Amino acid sequence: MGMRERPGPRAAGICGLFLVGLVVAGVIGAPAAQAHDVLRSTDPADGSTVAVAPNHVTLTFDEPALAMGTEIEVRSPDGTVVSDGPPRLVDSTVTENLTGELPAGAYSVTYRVTSADGHPIVGELSFTATGATTIGGSPASSPSPVSSPSPVSSPSPVSSPSPAASGSGTGSSGPVVVLVVIAAVATSWLLWRRRRPRDVPADE
Repeated sequence: MGMRERPGPRAAGICGLFLVGLVVAGVIGAPAAQAHDVLRSTDPADGSTVAVAPNHVTLTFDEPALAMGTEIEVRSPDGTVVSDGPPRLVDSTVTENLTGELPAGAYSVTYRVTSADGHPIVGELSFTATGATTIGGSPASSPSPVSSPSPVSSPSPVSSPSPAASGSGTGSSGPVVVLVVIAAVATSWLLWRRRRPRDVPADE
């Protein structure tokens, strides 16, 4: 059997450079493939104290996040969930609205945000409100129906006086007129009697 020829120095060098290139590519490419979004800031800031709970909580990352799988939950001091609806993703920010009765006290925020590379970013933060407020609130109750005023009854027509009643005044004044006439006649007669000269008796 003939002996195999060993690879020359040049071939060995090429193989070595190829292996080094694979290692370098793996080292450089691994961070790029595993680079997750980084949380830069929050509003309110973690551990901060605010006058009242805001109407939304915002997380800002170094890269835009993915909407699929992204969730933010905010709980009030009594444990009630006050986050409202799905979060809104704009550029590198993820915003969650708050609603309802927001009392004073410590609020907890838990989030799960899908990074641009598909990996989830999970974390939590908290802030404290010194005063209470209400955002949105329950829908106003419908006002009770106002009772319509009862129709005003039309005044009853005034009955016209009957003929007998209308003539009663004239009938009652008749005797008075007669009496007045009689009195006038009697008075005139008396005056006439007084003025009449008396008959002087003839001398005997």
